[in-house]
Amino acid sequence: MDRKANRAIIRKILLTEWDPIGVSDIPEAQDEYDAYADTVCGMLVNQTASVDAIAQYLFKIATEHMGLSYPGLAERCDKAARAVAAFQSDP
Repeated sequence: MDRKANRAIIRKILLTEWDPIGVSDIPEAQDEYDAYADTVCGMLVNQTASVDAIAQYLFKIATEHMGLSYPGLAERCDKAARAVAAFQSDP
């Protein structure tokens, strides 16, 4: 699978599993997390993408960049990271 296809899958995972600001159902906002998808793809390519590393990155973006803090945010980040790792390990 090529980088563009991988990015599309990571983008979908971030929209469905992470989506800290709740934009997954807004057609105009489907590109909201593209920059973060690019970083996660880079982590996968560079093989630095443990579940913990991805979860920590997503949590840092949500809390420091987006200024979010709410119950369940860490779990949301972990869930998305596990989905990315599962995708990464698929043959």
